[in-house]
Amino acid sequence: MVEKRTPLPVAEAVKKVVEQAFSIGTETIDLEESYGRILAEPIIASSDVPPFDRSPYDGFAIRAIDSEGASGDNRIAFKVIDHIGAGEVSSKKLQAFEAIRIMTGAQLPKAADAVVMFEQTQETDEGITIRKPFLSLENVSLQGEDLRRNEVVIESGSFINPGTIALLATFGYSQILVAKQPTVGILSTGTELLAVEDDLVPGKIRNSNGPMIVAQLKRMGLRCKMYGMSIDNLDESYRVVKKAAEETDCLITTGGVSVGDFDFLPAIYEKLGAQVLFNKVAMRPGSVTTVAVANGRFLFGLSGNPSACFTGFELFARPALLKMMGAQKLYMPHTIAVLGEDFKKANPFTRFVRAIYDGKTVSPAGFNKSNAVSSIARGNALIVLPGGSRGYQTGDTVDVLLLGTEEGAARWQL
Repeated sequence: MVEKRTPLPVAEAVKKVVEQAFSIGTETIDLEESYGRILAEPIIASSDVPPFDRSPYDGFAIRAIDSEGASGDNRIAFKVIDHIGAGEVSSKKLQAFEAIRIMTGAQLPKAADAVVMFEQTQETDEGITIRKPFLSLENVSLQGEDLRRNEVVIESGSFINPGTIALLATFGYSQILVAKQPTVGILSTGTELLAVEDDLVPGKIRNSNGPMIVAQLKRMGLRCKMYGMSIDNLDESYRVVKKAAEETDCLITTGGVSVGDFDFLPAIYEKLGAQVLFNKVAMRPGSVTTVAVANGRFLFGLSGNPSACFTGFELFARPALLKMMGAQKLYMPHTIAVLGEDFKKANPFTRFVRAIYDGKTVSPAGFNKSNAVSSIARGNALIVLPGGSRGYQTGDTVDVLLLGTEEGAARWQL
């Protein structure tokens, strides 16, 4: 008897998955290893930035009051009494009509409150002349103007990007508390699958889903354990899935989730005592996407069709894994764009179309059936076409999910 499945709206399916995801703990790592990880503590400024009033240019430090009245017809002369290189501090205090040569980033000397850039001066035997007045604090970077001591600079749950690393180094964080990364297993099912290095034979296809998911995980900074390819045999598949589920925080299987005679994952989930969150989603491609939880571990049953498998990972596995790592932003970045091609045929399910987005217009990336591979390679986005009784035309404004970005986004309405 064929199992009857009721499709769940995409938003509800995503919500069910995210609600089941929990943090798996924290660990401390070296700063040099922290790129791409998720902060497990806020970054607190340990000092003001800048830590002192400093010059943003190469030039001369002066007292602004001494420049009053300067003009092209009334050049005011200053005697240069010292030179400050970056990292140096002058012991001298400026007196009236004195200047100190100063390099970019150097600390402002005592009594100075303005900086004259080199190109705004003329040299003399004793120093310089200027032809314009300067306001107090003109061309000065003030202590704490960027960040104040004890200020929360970056919140816990943030992705560590190169800028974050610069801040961590600025405040002396040589060791960083980050979220642990989940152990992810990958298992491809199907007697029709060949290894990548195998020659094609009639009725067989090479396993593209496994390597693709490995790459999707690498894009998130995650590594995985491979469990090879399982044949369409219930006992053998159950043994492999049970072992993998015990050794990982999350197991991703491809294929075996439909309702055909050789699709055993629903039976395996039942045998494992897993809680099935859903086994059908109102989406194209990937309607047979199934997600279950067994002993606190995720079991993602993705379609064996490459495009459906790819989309299912991005919509469901990715936010769950990010939440397990304590990330603030779980979802793909979202924008809107002008549709570049007609989709006149209505569809009751929400469609996710692999697409090319150029910053204004979004168009299909090529062949877009669920078994397509070429459009995954060419696309950098997913067009979102909500289900309903009407189609879509060129020029319509549509939602777009951006692929390949290192950081996620706040939740949007699927």
